[in-house]
Amino acid sequence: MSDEESDELPTGGGLGFSHPNPGRRKFEDDEDTRRKPSYKKMKFSKDTAPQGPSKPNSFAAKMMAKMGYVEGEGLGADGRGRLAPIETQLRPQGAGLGAVREKTKQAKEEEKREAAFRGVELEDSEEEAKTRRRKQRENRIAGGGSGASTPGGSRARPKIKYRTATEIEADSEGLQVPNVLKSLIDITGKETKLLTSNLTPGIAVVPSETPSTRIAKEARRDLEAFADEWRGLSDRKKFYDLQSSQIVGDLDAEQEEIRRLRSVVETIQELQQLSVESPITIEDANSWEAVTRKLESLEIDFNDDLENYNLQEIAVAAIHPLFRAAMLDWSPLANPTLTVSYMQRLSHVLGIASSSTSDALVSQEYQPTTLRPRKSTSHYETLIYTLWLPPVRTAITTTWDPHDPTPLTTLLTTWRPLLPAFIISNLTEQLIIPRLTTALSAWKPHHKRQHHQPPPPHTWLFPWLPHLPPHHTDLSYPSSFLATIKQKLRSLLSAHPIPSGPPTYLPPWQPLLPAALPPLLTTHLLPRLATYLHTHLLIDPSAQDLAPLTTTLAYLPLLPPSSLAALLAAELFPKWHAILHLWLTSAPNYDEIREWFLWWKEQLPGPLGTHPLIAAEWTKGLETINHALELGPDAATLLPPPAAGPSRPLSAAAAANGTSATASPRPAAGPAKPLLPEPTFKDVVEDWCAEEGLLLMPLREAHELNGAPLFRVTASASGKGGVVVYMKGDVLWARSKKDRGVWSPVGLDGGLVGLAGG
Repeated sequence: MSDEESDELPTGGGLGFSHPNPGRRKFEDDEDTRRKPSYKKMKFSKDTAPQGPSKPNSFAAKMMAKMGYVEGEGLGADGRGRLAPIETQLRPQGAGLGAVREKTKQAKEEEKREAAFRGVELEDSEEEAKTRRRKQRENRIAGGGSGASTPGGSRARPKIKYRTATEIEADSEGLQVPNVLKSLIDITGKETKLLTSNLTPGIAVVPSETPSTRIAKEARRDLEAFADEWRGLSDRKKFYDLQSSQIVGDLDAEQEEIRRLRSVVETIQELQQLSVESPITIEDANSWEAVTRKLESLEIDFNDDLENYNLQEIAVAAIHPLFRAAMLDWSPLANPTLTVSYMQRLSHVLGIASSSTSDALVSQEYQPTTLRPRKSTSHYETLIYTLWLPPVRTAITTTWDPHDPTPLTTLLTTWRPLLPAFIISNLTEQLIIPRLTTALSAWKPHHKRQHHQPPPPHTWLFPWLPHLPPHHTDLSYPSSFLATIKQKLRSLLSAHPIPSGPPTYLPPWQPLLPAALPPLLTTHLLPRLATYLHTHLLIDPSAQDLAPLTTTLAYLPLLPPSSLAALLAAELFPKWHAILHLWLTSAPNYDEIREWFLWWKEQLPGPLGTHPLIAAEWTKGLETINHALELGPDAATLLPPPAAGPSRPLSAAAAANGTSATASPRPAAGPAKPLLPEPTFKDVVEDWCAEEGLLLMPLREAHELNGAPLFRVTASASGKGGVVVYMKGDVLWARSKKDRGVWSPVGLDGGLVGLAGG
C-alpha cells in the first residue's frame, strides 16, 4: 500500500484538536540552534503549523492555556512535545498486523521533528527507501535514451542487418549458391520509409510489397535456413570424422597391445619350457645362460612396460627354480660369487634397486629410523630373504671365524649391489656385529692362562669399518661398535703391566681414535707410570739402575712430551735433587758432580730434554751447585735442602697441561703421600668384569630403598640380559631374577659369571 493510499485512511484525534497538516517541517542546521534551541520562539508556516482548536473558548482550551500552552507550539516547558494529538491508524475489517502501515505520516513527521531538535538526521525507513529507489528507477527509464526517444519512453528496436548471398555462401563452407538466386536475393535490402504531407508527422509508412519483392524475401529466408542447416550438418560431419579417426587409432593401439601381449606370452611359455626340460643342478650353467638370455631379450623388447605387464614378477618366477637349486648346497664363504654374474645382468628386469639404495646405511647420516617401512616386500626381496639369507646366516653363525674377515667381506662386497637394504641391516646388526663384539670381549692380551693368542684386533676389525653403518663408527652413540672398542681399550690400559713396555696393540688404533685415545692414556696409563717410577726408581751415583726410567721413556711414542715431562718433574727430579744436596753437603768432588750432571742430561734427549719443565729442573740443579760453591766449607750446614719427595701426586689435568705443582713443597718430615688415590670397590669390579669378558653398564636408575645406583653385569654385547647389581661398601648385591624385590650378596667369582651369562 503506497503512502498516498495510507493518507486516505480515516484518522482520529483527541482533546478536541483538529488534525495537523502532514507537511514536512524544515529547520535550520546552524550550530547555535543545535546548542541552544529556542522552542518557545519557533514559528511555523501556514502549511506546517497545527491548526488551532475548533473551539477556542472550550473548557479544554482554557485548561491548556492555564497550564502555559501556546497555540502553534509543542507541549512541555521547552516546547519539545507534540504539535498535534496522536493519530489512530484504522485497519480494514478483518485485516491483521502488517496489512497496512502502522505508523501514520503524522507520526513520522513527529519523529523527524524530534530528531531535528537533538541535532541528528533520522534515516528513512525501509519502506521509504524502497519507494525512493523505485521512483528514481522510473525517472531513469522515463528520461533515458538520446533525447529523441519515442513517446512513452520505450527503447528503439535494433536495426536489422541483411547479408548478401555471397556472404551467406562464404559463411557456409562447401555451400554453392546459384548465380540466379544470388541476383534475386541481392535486390532486397533495407526498405525505405516515406513521409507524406497527408499523414501525421513522425509516422513512417512502408510502401506496399510487389510480388517480386515478396518472392525475393522468401528466397532469402529459405537460403538462410538452408545455410544454417548446412553448417549444422558440416559440424556433425567433422565430429564424426574426428570420432572415426580416434576409434581407428584406438583399434590400432589395441591391436599393437594384443601383439605385444602375445609376444610376452610366447616368451613366458619358452621360459617355462626351459625350466621343465631337464633337472637343474647347481652347476647347470647352460640353463642359467638360456634363461638369462630370454629375460634380457624380454627386457629389451618391453623395457617401458616392465611394471605394466608385471614382467619383474615373471622374471623372478623364471629364475626361482634355478636360484633355489643353487642355494641348496651353496657354501657362501667358499664360493661367494655363485650366480652373481647372472643376477647382475638381470638387475633391471628383476627390479633390483640401485646400489645407492643398498649403500644407504653407509653413505647417509644415521637416523633412528633408517629404513622406511613398507606394507610388503617385492618379489625379488622375498626371493633373497627366503633362499639367499638362510645359508648365509648359517655360515656366519657356525663356520665363520671372526678373526678371518676376508671370506665374509668378499661375500658382502660382491652381493651388496644386489641386496635390499633391510637384508644388509639384518646381517650387520643381528649377526656380524654380535660375533665381532664377542670376539673382542674374549681378547685378553695379558691373560696368563690363555695359551693361544688370537691376532691383534685391528687386523680383523679394521676391514669391517667400511661395511658398518655410520652410527657404529660414531663415538657419540653409546651403543656403537667403536664405543665398545673404546671401552675394551680402557679396560686393557687399566690392567696393563707397566714393566712389559708399551702395549703393542695400541698404536694401530691412534689414527682411528685421534680424539678419544689421548684422554684414555692420560687417565688410565699415566698415573700407573707415575706409581711405577716412584716405586722402582732409585738415584744412586755409584751404581745407577736406569731400567725403571728406560721403561718409562719407552712410553714416549704414546704420550705427548708435555705429559711425560710433567711425570718426570713430579717423580724423578725430587729424588735427583735430594741426592745432589746430599752429595754437595758431604765433602763433594765438583768434577764428579759435573760429570754426573752432564750424564743425566744425556739420559733425557730430544724434545723431552729441552722441555721447559725439564729445563727448569736442570737450572734448579745448577743453582744448587753454584750456591754450594759460594758457601764453600759452610755448605754442609748452610745449604738449604730441597723438598723431600715429590711435591704432590701427579694429576691427570696437570699431566695433560704439561705442568708440575712444584711450587708447593711439602715438609721434609713425615711419610710421603700416595701418588694415586686408593682404587674404589667400583674400580675393582670394573677390572674384574674386564678380565672375565663381562660388561658393567650403568642403568641410570637407583635402588628404591637406599638410593644406590644400579648397574647391569652381562656377557651380551647388546647390553641385554645379565643381572642387575648395586654396590654397598665392599659388597656387591644382585637382584633375583624371579622376585625383583629380593637382593642377595654375591662374590666376584663363577657365580656372578653364571648370572651374567644367563
